[in-house]
Amino acid sequence: MQIRKTLVLAAAAAAVSFAPQAYAQTLTIGLGTEPTSIDPHYHNLGPNNQIAQHFFSRLIEQDHKQNLSPGLATSWKATDDTTWEFKLRKGVKFHDGSDFNADDVLFSMHRGGNHPNAKSSFGLYTKGKTFTKVDDYTVRVTTAKPYPLMPVDLSSVHIVSDQEKDKWEGEYNNGKSAHGTGPYKLVKWVKGEVLEMVRYDGYHGAKPHWKRVVIKPINSAPSRLAALLSGDVDFIDQVPTVDIARLKKNAKVELSQGVSNRIIYLHMDQYRDNPQYMKSHDGKPLTKNPMKDVRVRKAISMAISRDLIVDRVMEGVAIPAGQLLPEGFFGRSSKLMVQKYDPEGAKKLLAEAGYPNGFQATLHGPNNRYINDAKIVEAIAQMLTRIGIKTTPDTMPKSVFFKRGKNKGPAKPAEWNFQLVGWGSSTGEPSSPLRSLLGTYDKTKGWGSSNRGLHSNPVMDKILDEALATVDDTKRAALLAKATEIGVGEDQGIVPLHYQVNTWAGKKGLTFKARTDERTVAYDVVPN
Repeated sequence: MQIRKTLVLAAAAAAVSFAPQAYAQTLTIGLGTEPTSIDPHYHNLGPNNQIAQHFFSRLIEQDHKQNLSPGLATSWKATDDTTWEFKLRKGVKFHDGSDFNADDVLFSMHRGGNHPNAKSSFGLYTKGKTFTKVDDYTVRVTTAKPYPLMPVDLSSVHIVSDQEKDKWEGEYNNGKSAHGTGPYKLVKWVKGEVLEMVRYDGYHGAKPHWKRVVIKPINSAPSRLAALLSGDVDFIDQVPTVDIARLKKNAKVELSQGVSNRIIYLHMDQYRDNPQYMKSHDGKPLTKNPMKDVRVRKAISMAISRDLIVDRVMEGVAIPAGQLLPEGFFGRSSKLMVQKYDPEGAKKLLAEAGYPNGFQATLHGPNNRYINDAKIVEAIAQMLTRIGIKTTPDTMPKSVFFKRGKNKGPAKPAEWNFQLVGWGSSTGEPSSPLRSLLGTYDKTKGWGSSNRGLHSNPVMDKILDEALATVDDTKRAALLAKATEIGVGEDQGIVPLHYQVNTWAGKKGLTFKARTDERTVAYDVVPN
């Protein structure tokens, strides 16, 4: 009996002794937006991509400032005007123990652009490229024209094993096929409840500090903050803007903050003649689509006070936008400025377009995807109503919004005629949003995959095509700026609102490298 008592006490003492060390190796994150799938090619969406990079590696990785660095490719170079060569890392193994080689690269690039169930394809980065295996550790990629963005494009596609042929999102979600070469291995994912991962000790890169990471999806911003302050989680993203000033005074909390490349903007239906969610003031269907008239689109932009949204809705934690990327990014236009708030000018434009009394419209948006998204929709609806466009705000969970608001080209346009969305540039230059948001829909080229308004301008497309084939950085920057001036400025193909400034919070003693791509990555959270 005495022996048993001694063993129990010893075990208890050991538990007390090792508890701090065990805790120090586990990080619990409260995440505002969980992924829709673990399959890295299923949906080109920020929350999915940020989780994917824990499990799957890319040929070329991006750091917290989106600078490129070697990943599964140790080096790359252009061997002539239309050919790039990538040397692959040797000795890398997938989580299931299989070897990584060129076959996996070719399979992943094909799968990324041709996933049969994709909600938003990675074809934007793979189309127009021919991938050839030279040997097990060399891949060549050819294009019809010079293509300087090759390394940037391929830093956006995660690599999976070619042994996973014919396996899709379901088998990735339950863990059977979620075998990457990334720093963490999937333990389990219970959607809406928890996502757990453990460190992969065979990882080819720098080993992350945390042995175990537990991610809890907490959609409600107040609940997420409460979980941090109560100790239920160690770290959170999407800190409520209204609480930032107070948290800066809390000695038990450390904040990380940075300007992102994400623009919040409005899409307007520029394709259909009979818009479902627009009516005359007497409730009758419109005989033509007002938003096909550039004067109406410009009136909408003029009617929105971006300063008011930033000041009142965003609590000062955002930057008014006049184009696709904030200052400091390559290829911005020096001519495009933030649209001045001018409601009277907006009314004149509406009258010139044949709508002196305006019309009725519904503005759709998510209520749990972007910072204060539902409040932004409501604020814009009020501003537009003041100029005669009686606007009804309609927001919903992102899972519903993106499914119904998805564009699949002229044959199947997005359901919504008028919607608030956000876009983060994976390339760090305007070529990404120009191709995806404003380029004429072309499934073969991978253009227009998120062009929910189906904007189309052949002149802009031609300039963008030229930019994508221009190796000289100075010339390419000028071409990208010109394309932006046409698509955003002259056409008002979208209405830019603001750039997000993101804030993360952790317990005292934890630091985080604020990322321009907005991703919450566990291995960038480190003890100081």
